[in-house]
Amino acid sequence: MGKTQPEAKRAVESGYWSPFRYNPLLKDEGKNPFILDSKEPDGSLQDFLSNEVRFAALEKSNPEESRRLRAKIEEEVKGRYDLLKGMAETGVGV
Repeated sequence: MGKTQPEAKRAVESGYWSPFRYNPLLKDEGKNPFILDSKEPDGSLQDFLSNEVRFAALEKSNPEESRRLRAKIEEEVKGRYDLLKGMAETGVGV
């Protein structure tokens, strides 16, 4: 429990978790109601995953499947961030 805040920070910096806000009242002011609160991922996703017990355990028990799933996670994280960034910039999809 003592490492919750630093671990959450790492999740955000790596792109694993992208915090955002949605305020529908901003729409009435002609503003985009979707606000992305995180910066672009810093490239540390694989390091973040390695510190997670569930991913480290899979790496030990089935390295090939771990590599496949980690690559898929990397792809999905990038795609999700691009989608959220586009929504924050254009308001499309909001």
